[in-house]
Amino acid sequence: MSSTAHGTTPYYFVPGPSRHPVMAAIGLFFVILGAGQWINGVGWGAYSWSSGLLVAGRAVPVVPRRRRRERRRPVRAQGRPVLPLEHELVHLLGGDVLWRVLHRAVVGACALGAQAGRPRQCPAVARLQGGVAQRVPGATASPAGIVEPFQTMGPFWLPTINTALLLSSGVTLTIAHHALRAGQRGKTIAFMWVTVILGIAFLCVQGYEYFHAYRDLNLKLSSGIFGSTFFMLTGFHGFHVLVGMLMLLFITLRLMKGHFTPERHFGFEGAAWYWHFVDVVWLGLYFLVYWM
Repeated sequence: MSSTAHGTTPYYFVPGPSRHPVMAAIGLFFVILGAGQWINGVGWGAYSWSSGLLVAGRAVPVVPRRRRRERRRPVRAQGRPVLPLEHELVHLLGGDVLWRVLHRAVVGACALGAQAGRPRQCPAVARLQGGVAQRVPGATASPAGIVEPFQTMGPFWLPTINTALLLSSGVTLTIAHHALRAGQRGKTIAFMWVTVILGIAFLCVQGYEYFHAYRDLNLKLSSGIFGSTFFMLTGFHGFHVLVGMLMLLFITLRLMKGHFTPERHFGFEGAAWYWHFVDVVWLGLYFLVYWM
């Protein structure tokens, strides 16, 4: 059944109240608390850890089972189908999260450009930050000698190669998606493996980029605001690429086991949405970090 608010039936399915998520959170809290105390020799830590594990172990498996049961149940309201919550995931990925990531990328890129001796004005950032980004002083070495001289990372050629790899992976993933919907299982698996390999290649190139930055450019985490912001933005995105690549890898293995059909493959679609989201964020970082 779907929940209602002020007499209005929502357009998508809203699960009813449940105590299991709260129980899982409480159980995991005592697991972490007990583990921290146990390794420090506190006697009650073991009891807290075991009790929390029992509570969490009882509650956590219920949530996915209930979700699968609700998904199989046909839901209609006022004579029209009600969408499952999974259809709202794309709005979450494309809305507030994307805005926050790109906003931080703009602010950080303009600030690090000024810090690295590229005093390029950023009117949009000045409006957002009240002009703070334009007042960032300094060059590639601080006057007090705290920051060693370094070179900034340009767009050629490693970042551009990575951009081509990631965009190509988005294309191969889309081809695999269309092949899955058309019932072409062999083609789907082949293009999914290509997508996974492209994701691994992206991570390898980024690792070599960091090695080049440390060895040849003397660009480190300690290199002022440029170094810390550069490695935070690109490294955090690289972590998301790693997570997305693992998701696609497991989806590919499940495809080989026949877990998905042309009609039912939301697990595939969820991983694909995540990967395309990672692609879009990288395009923003590529222009804002390496070109500005």
